[in-house]
Amino acid sequence: MDDHPTNGTDVLIKVVKNNGSDKNTVAKCYPCNSNQERFGQVSLPLKMHLLWGMCVPRSLAFKQTCVQDSTKPWNSVKLSRDKLKLKDKLDEETTWSQIETSNNTPCWKIPDPSSQKLSWAKPPLSVLVVRKLYDADITYPFKDLVVWLIEEKNMVVYADRAAVDCCMVDTDLDFIKIKQKLILFNEGQVNLTAKIDFVICLGGDGTLIHASSLFQQSVPPIMAFNMGSLGFLTPFQFCHFKEEINKCLGGNASLLLRYRLKCVINCDNITSGSLSQTKTQDSSSSSTPCDQKAANTYLVLNEIVVDRGSTPYLCNIDLYIEGRLVTSVQGDGLIISTPTGSTAYAVAAGASMIHPNVPCLLITPICPHSLSFRPVVVPAGVEIKLMLSPEARSSAWVSFDGRNRIEINQGESLRITTARYPIPSICAKDQMNDWFDGLAECLHWNVRKQQKSLPSMSSTTSLNSLISDSETNN
Repeated sequence: MDDHPTNGTDVLIKVVKNNGSDKNTVAKCYPCNSNQERFGQVSLPLKMHLLWGMCVPRSLAFKQTCVQDSTKPWNSVKLSRDKLKLKDKLDEETTWSQIETSNNTPCWKIPDPSSQKLSWAKPPLSVLVVRKLYDADITYPFKDLVVWLIEEKNMVVYADRAAVDCCMVDTDLDFIKIKQKLILFNEGQVNLTAKIDFVICLGGDGTLIHASSLFQQSVPPIMAFNMGSLGFLTPFQFCHFKEEINKCLGGNASLLLRYRLKCVINCDNITSGSLSQTKTQDSSSSSTPCDQKAANTYLVLNEIVVDRGSTPYLCNIDLYIEGRLVTSVQGDGLIISTPTGSTAYAVAAGASMIHPNVPCLLITPICPHSLSFRPVVVPAGVEIKLMLSPEARSSAWVSFDGRNRIEINQGESLRITTARYPIPSICAKDQMNDWFDGLAECLHWNVRKQQKSLPSMSSTTSLNSLISDSETNN
């Protein structure tokens, strides 16, 4: 920061209380140095900022390296935590509050999931509508939604050209007029990151995964309507779409940040020593490609699956975590999944179900040839490397959310870590209710015929009464 406040400068601090009230107070500013540390809590304004490229929850504890002078405009604030830096432009709505401890020790406040709320710095102007392809039941809901967004909400509507071309609505005169106002694009040819403020999905879980793949960097908030088969990730019902969208546009909605995975495929003629860690690379850049494989960096919402393909041999894969050889996987394959993907392929392979808000990676073997190989959970920040063992008898195959299937040969490796850009998924109720409703309604979690209660003690025939009755009869 160019203008640091000097020691003893009066700084205006807005103290935010737990009940939501706030008050302004003036405090002396003493910037940190090597011998002094101050800890604070930032409550961001109602818009999204990036922390390591990730959307920040509304409250987060951090090490405060400097405080902005209240007499100067907000420019950029540099914060640091574990060598990771945030440099973002904050506005005048940004509020600061102190975290105080009795013995001057660091205090880390665990974020409250209910504090992750969607709001807008300004009303969204553009919206991307993603629909399930080749499903006639979605044709007219798609048309009704687009017409309403353009005519009543005055929004700029983007749509995939394939989604419009597959509609049997060219005979609808009303839609033909509206179609001319749509901005159509071809998948993979346009960067939508800076153009879209809001995303609406019509379909099932696969439609949401497809919408995720359209954004290789930061992702706008996604509202998913359940018009597919399962609907575990799509909590909204289309019958009330106007009320739900108006509520969302008004900023009164809970938000769930769904973690994604980033995977880079390294070629055999690139030595591992010349590669930087995947988690320190920007998603917009990649290593110099030796072929088409290395030219791609994949962002995945559910899971990355490595399997043996059509070969009859075991899949033999070396698993590295943070550069350490952890184990060799011998079986049908391996699943690296996000918490969101824990309820997909991973749970079918015997993994635990993890709430999407938990920052972690899930490693699940597929039919391992070992009775002791169980799924494990590792922190979200680690880097995982997968490569064929020298003893492997055949190649392996990798797929990303069930797409882009690629063969992996000897010397090639996959480097996987948590992506910097999650999916801001809008909740119908809140994080906990939506997830447990999905477990109950879609996966029928813990569905069992209810056990009957014990009969009352007065009607229970005891052993003593049976014995006494037997003696009387004799």
